[in-house]
Amino acid sequence: MNTPEITLSITDSDRLEQLLDNLSPDAVGAATLRQELDRANIVPTAELPADVVSMNSTVRFSFADGKSSCLTLVYPKDLDQSGSKISVLAPVGSALLGLRIGNSINWPLPHGEMSTITVDEIVYQPEREGALHR
Repeated sequence: MNTPEITLSITDSDRLEQLLDNLSPDAVGAATLRQELDRANIVPTAELPADVVSMNSTVRFSFADGKSSCLTLVYPKDLDQSGSKISVLAPVGSALLGLRIGNSINWPLPHGEMSTITVDEIVYQPEREGALHR
């Protein structure tokens, strides 16, 4: 399985840890997010590279079958019906977290299928725009 290194800011790491602390351990997506946090390289927020998917980043990504999407990675409380956001607890959301532009990851989707997800572009990253405490 293709599992590239992931990088998170200390701000995102702390907030995601708090999110997990407030969820039931068997909540959908919690175990997968925990695994990602446990393997992440944590850096000071101001030092997060501009090519890394962070929370509240808008990312263009594609699947091995050629389908692509552009969504903003959000905390569950910020999810709405616009169709433009994806929760970090969703399978694709946790897969994108911490990846760099050009990284691909093999990831299980709902229904047990595996897919390769590739980060094509980060349209917006809060840290890159100086929004360090969003």
